[in-house]
Amino acid sequence: MVSHLVSTWVAGWAVSRGTPPPAVTPWGLYLEVGLPDQVGRHVLPEASEFAVRGAATSVTVPHTWLKVPMDPDEAGAWLPGGWVVDKEETGHLMAVDLCATDPVAPEGYAATVETLEGVTYVRVHDAAGELAAKGQMAVLGEATVVDRVVTEEAHRRRGLGGFVMRTLADLAVDRGAALGVLGATDDGRALYETLGWKTHSPLAACIYRP
Repeated sequence: MVSHLVSTWVAGWAVSRGTPPPAVTPWGLYLEVGLPDQVGRHVLPEASEFAVRGAATSVTVPHTWLKVPMDPDEAGAWLPGGWVVDKEETGHLMAVDLCATDPVAPEGYAATVETLEGVTYVRVHDAAGELAAKGQMAVLGEATVVDRVVTEEAHRRRGLGGFVMRTLADLAVDRGAALGVLGATDDGRALYETLGWKTHSPLAACIYRP
């Protein structure tokens, strides 16, 4: 189950972020990200010492990441020199069986929906036109991968995050998706659990910083 969720998450993340599709490696998947602080990322569908060491020792370029569905401290014990575990970037692999709920924007807010190059964006603005919350997703057949759900600080605790998530879920169901997958931060996890999402594994974030 976890390996399938990881593979789905990686494929959807690539579409959402506009990167090339993941390449298959002997130990998992690799994404070319191309950012100064994240050149690329290896993602392992399954956690094993062979896979972690194989992926890590193949890296020669600083700021390459490694994401593993396992406890970050356990992953750190398998890393060669030059690698660190970044606990601030470590997240949670979550999934949910999608259902439509016909959400309504909180009073004083309005939502817009736009789909570009396979990515659907939900944006919520206040009465003055200020962006208050947003989120996006990539639908891959029967699954959707939710990404970049953010509520601006001045608009938090008003139900906007839940509204964005429910709106994305409704749109995904309309397009035939039945499964939702995402990688969550600690704060995001707390919100998503209230919406029925379940955590299936930690997502240890390891970074090559020689």
